[in-house]
Amino acid sequence: MDIHAPQPVGYAARLGLFSGTMLVVGGIIGSGIFLSPSVVAQRVGTAPLTLAAWGIGAVVAIIGGFVYAELGARRPQAGGTYVYLREAFGTLPAFLYGWALFLIMATGAIAAVAMTGASYLATLLGMAPESARAIAIALIVILTLLNVLGVNIGATTGNVLTVLKLSAIAILVVAALMMSPTHALPVPTVTAAPLVPPQGLMASVVAMGAALVPVLFSFGGWQQTNAVAEELRDPARTLPRALILGVLIVAATYLLVNLAYLRALGVEGLAASSAPAADTMFVYLGPAGRTLITSGIVASTIGFLGMVILMSARVYQAMAADGLFFQSMAALHPKTRTPVVALVAQGAVALALLLTGSYGQLLDYVVFADWIFFGSTAATLFVLRRRDAQRHDGASSLTKAPGHPYTTLIFIAAAMYVVVGSIISNPGNAARGAGLLVLGVPVYLYWNARRTAP
Repeated sequence: MDIHAPQPVGYAARLGLFSGTMLVVGGIIGSGIFLSPSVVAQRVGTAPLTLAAWGIGAVVAIIGGFVYAELGARRPQAGGTYVYLREAFGTLPAFLYGWALFLIMATGAIAAVAMTGASYLATLLGMAPESARAIAIALIVILTLLNVLGVNIGATTGNVLTVLKLSAIAILVVAALMMSPTHALPVPTVTAAPLVPPQGLMASVVAMGAALVPVLFSFGGWQQTNAVAEELRDPARTLPRALILGVLIVAATYLLVNLAYLRALGVEGLAASSAPAADTMFVYLGPAGRTLITSGIVASTIGFLGMVILMSARVYQAMAADGLFFQSMAALHPKTRTPVVALVAQGAVALALLLTGSYGQLLDYVVFADWIFFGSTAATLFVLRRRDAQRHDGASSLTKAPGHPYTTLIFIAAAMYVVVGSIISNPGNAARGAGLLVLGVPVYLYWNARRTAP
């Protein structure tokens, strides 16, 4: 053995519990909570059912947080979901997850969120709407560069933006729950259709099911934090704590925000609003409130963007380290200890989607796939528990998902419900999305043949 041979560069464990928790919160709260509540109110038609939908979503998210917490404790490795799927079900489903993430899910989300944040930022700065695309390009380039320079820099940027977004949301909640209205919203030029609350148990169940689709999508995102496990200090303990704390913070935030919306606007006003957060702040603080919450939305979208850039690149690096992707992506920079090539390649694909304008359509195609992988990843817990029990005689001090297997099955059922709901609502998009996933199979066969060749 050559003692002078260069040692392989590994990730640097530099992030603590606070950064881990902020990764979870920042990875969930994007623009969904500022848009989805109107859709939910339209679908259920009453304030109690609106809050119930978000409460059910919170319970599902908390169960999912515990499932991923146990998976993270059992396999505290970079790549997260990719690693669990590989360990439990083999390299093909794991590769298809990474393939979808790199081709559309993460890169398309980066492009879409960058455009959303850029549009709000252009409005805030009084710039022309046409400038949004240039701003979005700059956001992707700058945030990718910050993540190239080191996980501390990328995470710290995300931490600051997450704290800013939570502060803006806190002001909204306090204003709505403790102040009296001071401004009246302008009368809409187009009268919204009257709400029709569901009559009877079966109608309520159907309406609640439809409302849960945007709710559960708004709660998605905590799973990304598992991808940076090797960059957390004492990941087997820190990652589960960060996941559970982060999901609980988001659940409380979402419920309080919806309570604030309903108090300010009523269920009819919420259902008719295209910008419930801005309308709520206007009711209590006038134009200054609208400007304040717009700043919060900018911080929220840019913070979410930074988190997606940081966390998704670790999946491609793990794939490449397994020989299932471009070998250059497997390397970590010796000084910054970050997957530079993976980050740059991800940014390039996101920019290509942004410049071609194809990201929105492609995301619509694969939006159901996200929850296919959520449910599949939860199912890996059954395999990994059994395998680890055989290996260690069942003894373990790891974080355990409470109520398993029942709670895990509930989460899998919720994931499958979202998938089925997405397919029923737009079967054409689902078919095209499935086709894009199937295209990954010959790509997998190519890389697998290369890595197994003598």
